[in-house]
Amino acid sequence: MRHLRYAVIATALVLSGCSATPTTWTHPPMAIPYQPSLQQQIQLARIEQILQQPNIPQITLATIYYDRGLLHDSLGLRDFARLDFNKSLTLNPNQPDLFNVAGVIFTQMGMFDSAYESFDSTLDLAPDHPYAHRNRGIALYYGERYDLANDDLLPHYQQDINDPYRVIWLYINDLKVVPQQAQSLLQQRYVISDKQDWGWQIVRMYLGDISEEQFVTDIAESSDNNEQLALRLTEGYFYLAQRYQQQQDYSTAVMLYKLALSGNVYEFIEHRLSLLELSRIFMAEQNAAPELSSLSE
Repeated sequence: MRHLRYAVIATALVLSGCSATPTTWTHPPMAIPYQPSLQQQIQLARIEQILQQPNIPQITLATIYYDRGLLHDSLGLRDFARLDFNKSLTLNPNQPDLFNVAGVIFTQMGMFDSAYESFDSTLDLAPDHPYAHRNRGIALYYGERYDLANDDLLPHYQQDINDPYRVIWLYINDLKVVPQQAQSLLQQRYVISDKQDWGWQIVRMYLGDISEEQFVTDIAESSDNNEQLALRLTEGYFYLAQRYQQQQDYSTAVMLYKLALSGNVYEFIEHRLSLLELSRIFMAEQNAAPELSSLSE
């Protein structure tokens, strides 16, 4: 487990590839899915014990519910998490981090107006919040407000030009705002970066510096343990799915989003957005089916 180089689980997947030479992965690497740890279970038990105590100060109680909500969220228990966050917010509405988390959850649910309001509240309470601008930019992107998304994502990128994920989301939005310039802008931002973070491999794949097969193989070979493998595959499969979805290859995108979900890395934005993307694709197919049926009559 300390030096897991390849997944012990494999499933069949064939990718057509983007170049003239098709790329075929018969057995894509997969991590052993995350399972609730003993430490997480102990934390939940301790919180339950604390909540049984009388006369807990209101601010302290709000923090306890918030912490339990984060724990529930990390375990994929999203409904329980929302209940805890609501209780915490009722007890103490002055919580920018809670509003930020709520905005991310609303984005995942496709409730974009609620997401915007939550991120606005975060920034009202904490104008320098490190993630609210990025998260609001992503919500605006999914709400198809691409110019407004750029107003959040571009300044967020400029605050740290060496963060590959800021570059990636700006690129994804650029494909909607300035599609003819998106690739060259991505290249420029890559050139001036320090290229230290692993996430720059995603950028290299988008630029065509490495093939998709090389990109995924590198994740499997360079991951030192199952945890790292799960984290990187969640990101890698999501951003690879984005590429196929932009090319309107929805069947391949769906398979890749499902692979992004397979590691159970519930806390990652890529896991949350994989659920959103699948929901949007399936909804689009359902809406298109009646139209095709009516045309055939």
